[in-house]
Amino acid sequence: MFARAPAFWSHPHSLPGRLLAPIGWIVGAITLRRMATPGIAMDVPVICIGNPTVGGAGKTPTALALLAQLKARGDTPFALLRGHGGREAGPLLVDLARHDAAAVGDEALLLAQAAPTVVSRDRVAGARLAVARGASHIVMDDGFQNPSLHKDAAVLVVDGAAGLGNRQVLPAGPLRAPFPAQAARADALLIIGTGAAGAQVAARAAGQIHVLRGHLVADADDAAALAGRRILAFAGIGRPEKFFQTLRALNLDVAACRAFPDHHPYTPADLSALQRDARAGGLSLVTTAKDAARLQAPNFADARAQVQVLRVGLELDRDAEARGFEAQGFEAQGFEALIALAEARAARRLSPAAGGGSG
Repeated sequence: MFARAPAFWSHPHSLPGRLLAPIGWIVGAITLRRMATPGIAMDVPVICIGNPTVGGAGKTPTALALLAQLKARGDTPFALLRGHGGREAGPLLVDLARHDAAAVGDEALLLAQAAPTVVSRDRVAGARLAVARGASHIVMDDGFQNPSLHKDAAVLVVDGAAGLGNRQVLPAGPLRAPFPAQAARADALLIIGTGAAGAQVAARAAGQIHVLRGHLVADADDAAALAGRRILAFAGIGRPEKFFQTLRALNLDVAACRAFPDHHPYTPADLSALQRDARAGGLSLVTTAKDAARLQAPNFADARAQVQVLRVGLELDRDAEARGFEAQGFEAQGFEALIALAEARAARRLSPAAGGGSG
């Protein structure tokens, strides 16, 4: 609908937002009705990392962190996603030796570096493939509003700086459906980063949903490699400015920035222009891991060698983890509590008394 988030999505009382609000009411009602449809359950726990809004909030770093926690326990989690930006409909298991971003999307390539990853526009077909290949758990990157696959637990990710924007539903604002109704279908809210907007969302949701807080941490080696360089940063993600701010927060010398639309399919002309600007200013090109995944094609080989990457990872704020999970009988907190909740629910529905089994 929009290549980039319109400015009025951040302003509660803008004229475009008011004019488009009736359409947003209709979109929200349709989405909530669709979300109420029962999904098909699998024989393993399914945990969804969702986003109440469109645009970048940190779902993929969250999925990566959850996959890492499951693997550390000795489990065999699989990631499942639609493969936004890729041509493959799936279901297919991502093969890093064969697939590129044009085939499966940039997020799938990042996830596949951490765990077996299935791309499928049909979430149920993708989940069945994951189970057939030996998945102990399925971690969905997005798909919260898609009801086709039953979810045993879900966390909604919100960017701390952006919050919920003007709190209006598409196209009047960034919400995919009214937030209270979305939160009622989730088990936790994860606020990534600081900001008044995110703090407001957390405060309003505190009585309704368990609130987790976290922040993105730059890879120390990547950051050290950039020290002392003058940088031309570029990014085609949901919120490019978030990446640029990360660089500045590391006290790096960001001399210029270039923002592209989310999932932008880079062309040789794009890279030539970036290289030309970098040479003219004596700057080093720096981008995100997601953007770098879209630069793996052979025709980018020479240009890619001149681009440095700053990777980031998610860390939960331990002193601010959700204590509310304890009320449900779980001593663990944060992601461990979310995993335990999903496993307990899956065990109940799969028990003989419940007539368990997948569809």
